[in-house]
Amino acid sequence: MSLMLEETRNAPERIRGQLQRNAPLLAALGERLRLAEPTAAVTVARGSSDHAASYFAYLCMKRKGIPVASLPPSLTTLAKAPWRLTGQLALAVSQSGQSPDLVAMQQSLAAAGARTIALVNTPQSPLGAASDSEIPLYAGEEKSVAATKSYLATLSAMAQLIGHWQEDRLLLAALEQLPERLTQALEMDWSPAIEALLHADKMMVIGRGAGLAVAQEAALKFKETCAIQAESFSGAEVRHGPMALIGPDYPVLVFAPPGPEQAGLLELTEWLNSVGARVVLAADKSVVQRNLTLVDAGHEALQPLSVIQSFYQMVAGLAEARGSDPDRPRHLNKVTCTL
Repeated sequence: MSLMLEETRNAPERIRGQLQRNAPLLAALGERLRLAEPTAAVTVARGSSDHAASYFAYLCMKRKGIPVASLPPSLTTLAKAPWRLTGQLALAVSQSGQSPDLVAMQQSLAAAGARTIALVNTPQSPLGAASDSEIPLYAGEEKSVAATKSYLATLSAMAQLIGHWQEDRLLLAALEQLPERLTQALEMDWSPAIEALLHADKMMVIGRGAGLAVAQEAALKFKETCAIQAESFSGAEVRHGPMALIGPDYPVLVFAPPGPEQAGLLELTEWLNSVGARVVLAADKSVVQRNLTLVDAGHEALQPLSVIQSFYQMVAGLAEARGSDPDRPRHLNKVTCTL
């Protein structure tokens, strides 16, 4: 068994411990945010962590009604931008918390008046030290270069933060059941995706809403573990240009979990089938035409976690079927330091 697969399968238990250990911390942080509500928020992250940040951004904008933007660290490290962020929230996300550009960016945002929070998997990291509050992910050491359990743990920590910030008892109750739901997601048979994508060299991954974050993450994992040129798109944005790429037998993976976005994604799937694309549809049991079955995560905001849990297990198997080592993608290192 690859380290990637082993770590993927370890995610539910890691998240169970994380939710319990972080509950007092995030309850207190949620109260502080309610007492001084941010007027806007920014995120600072790269790679898988940036995909997780887009999940937070969508939930935050949808539920709190404040704009959230992802900031390129080079605006601090190279451009020396004159930040003015009084009354705003700055959320930095990193597994290692060591990348110099993220640390420098967080320091500059704090100096500009932002309230800073870091989500990190490595305790007492430079990024955590540069932030007002540090939220530990408790994902445990991740040895595979391709991050899995740390990404899932980041999403669950973000959902728990939003839940306490809003005092959303339904979301917090659903989080208590999340580890069991993720364990069920690991039991789903996604082998049809391995068969469909075994010889693919390019493809699209489509999601929408909060689910776009896991479509982005899936596309990255196809690249780094399977050497497939995969690109992610919103189910709405794919109609603005990318559709021109799709022809007969073009591979497309569509994530369509339950929620308000599902109807549009299923309509798009029908069109893709009509032009002969090789569509692999992941949806819940209510969708008869699905190829892959999604486990209901118990709350609309948590559906992306169920999706990516099943996906990680599948893509680890796909990499091995294609003769790749998912633990050692070429040219990549576990910790990336950029300026």
